[in-house]
Amino acid sequence: MHTRLNPHAVAPKAMEPMLALEAYIHGSGLAHSLIELVKTRASQINGCAYCLHMHTHDAREAGESEARLYLLSAWRESRLYTDKERAALAWTEALTRIAETAAPDADYEPLKAHFSEEEIVALTLLITTINAWNRIAIGFRSQHPRDRAPRTAEAA
Repeated sequence: MHTRLNPHAVAPKAMEPMLALEAYIHGSGLAHSLIELVKTRASQINGCAYCLHMHTHDAREAGESEARLYLLSAWRESRLYTDKERAALAWTEALTRIAETAAPDADYEPLKAHFSEEEIVALTLLITTINAWNRIAIGFRSQHPRDRAPRTAEAA
């Protein structure tokens, strides 16, 4: 698979609003660890290798545990996530799969116990933004860095 184009190089002005949303989200008061969990979970659902590579790396750099990253796709079955993280992850899944879920009250209501209204807006923008980034990265075939050479049958 080859990169189709680099939208930052081709249309830098068009990418500025996306970067402004990122700046808003990072200054919103949402915990960095929560931001990376949400970005990683949405990227798992969307199958975005570029964003998965980036956000799992950023999460590890910020001190996230390997176990929580490995179990993120099964967060409902794990006790490693707080009630606040669970509320955010349920909202992430509901909005990422919005055509299937229609953002149900059952996923929205738990947010109120853990987030202010302003934080719910920031969380929703975070989810919206990572879904947009996933579509940009997948659509333009952005390639994640190669940390290791591919394993061959001879090396196994």
